[in-house]
Amino acid sequence: MSERQDSTSAAVVDAPQPVDYGTARPWTIPHIRWWIAALLFCAAVLNYIDRQTLSILAPTIQSDLKLDDRAYADVVNLFLIAYTIALLLSGRLVDKVGSRVGLAIFVTWWSVANMLTALATSARSLGMFRFMLGLGEAGNWTASPKAVSEWFPAKERGLAIGIYTMGATVGATIAPIIIVAVASKWHWQAAFFVTGALGLLWVIPWLWLYRRPAEHPRITDAERAMLTTSAEVAGEPAGEPAKESELSRWGAVLGRSDVWVLAIGRMLTDPVWYFYQFWLAKYLFSARGVAQEDLKVTWVVFLAADIGALAGGWVSGIFIKRGASASNGRLITMLICAALVPLSPLVAFAPSVWMSLAVAMIVVLAHMSWLINISALVVDVMPKRYLATAFGVVAAASAVGGIMMNKLVAKLVTEYSYTHAFVIMAVLHPMVWVLLWLVIGRRKQAEPVGFGVVSPSKAVHA
Repeated sequence: MSERQDSTSAAVVDAPQPVDYGTARPWTIPHIRWWIAALLFCAAVLNYIDRQTLSILAPTIQSDLKLDDRAYADVVNLFLIAYTIALLLSGRLVDKVGSRVGLAIFVTWWSVANMLTALATSARSLGMFRFMLGLGEAGNWTASPKAVSEWFPAKERGLAIGIYTMGATVGATIAPIIIVAVASKWHWQAAFFVTGALGLLWVIPWLWLYRRPAEHPRITDAERAMLTTSAEVAGEPAGEPAKESELSRWGAVLGRSDVWVLAIGRMLTDPVWYFYQFWLAKYLFSARGVAQEDLKVTWVVFLAADIGALAGGWVSGIFIKRGASASNGRLITMLICAALVPLSPLVAFAPSVWMSLAVAMIVVLAHMSWLINISALVVDVMPKRYLATAFGVVAAASAVGGIMMNKLVAKLVTEYSYTHAFVIMAVLHPMVWVLLWLVIGRRKQAEPVGFGVVSPSKAVHA
């Protein structure tokens, strides 16, 4: 018997057996994986509403708490520092306790932290509460890809990641409308309390619905068989991995060159998203003269990001279905994105606010399509038992890039202008794409043909 046959047989033996409910099996939910994707989408919506609350209300909060732009940047960086630390640790926690428990813990934590922000009275207390927020919010982005790896085959992962990532952009889209409305009716403190409370409500359906496919009481037999077959063909045992030390686990993740390349890629390109997320509203207020009550106009930029999140997964899925390897399908899509992001300087040079917003929409759409595919690359190349840990390492590099970006932008805005920042954001994606192509794009990959099936001629490379 061949080594591959031994591996596949072991995977079948080790796989958890479906729970026997006898004649009292509960009613099933067809296509339950898409309901799970919908809950991941909602979690991301809440994640970004809570995150955006500070930036949208920044002019009022800065005035009330007497914060200048440097102090504001320091508060944002405290969030990102906590976020970076939590990304490294949360991935390991998710791999240990699972997506269900892990994500429930993180959503509860960040929701409470956001509500506590309403109590801030100074830069110090504001920074402390945003630090707490960062510790919780990071877990959403290590638990969600783990859930996708458990519930979706390769050709659907890009779309599934696109759906929950679109939740982030939807959250950013509707956040100005909700937050400005609540703050205008009551006060800025009320906006933090209301948005935080929504997260606590989300935990209830998540704990009720989510289980792994092999042990879910409401999955249909057809969907369970499809997901089990997909996992076995991919050579990924569904059972619990052998016991291993923490050192060996971290060594298995950090010893992979693709993890480091993907981490560098996100560290250099994610600052574009952080820049538009944290500084676009301030740019419109400071440089374009848009009044705070009119900053809700930024929803159009985040609507473009919503479209980009879905388009990125959909386009790469088309390339994969037509015969491209998973990695090459994603990289071809990313090349298109890398050609559009360099339009960024036109945001500053456009003669009107609406033209500026139109260019920002193109740039953000392209970046979000890029982000979906670089995230899917992590899911494609990493074994499931290490996935959340690896994703945490890659995402932590993203947060480091955000911290460096905030410091740089604060300096540029104070000493020069926003134009310099828009120019810097234009060159990052093309440079990173070349690096990803050289390291990952040329590597032989398993060719998906059909639903989670690996081409026999390529199986040796799987």
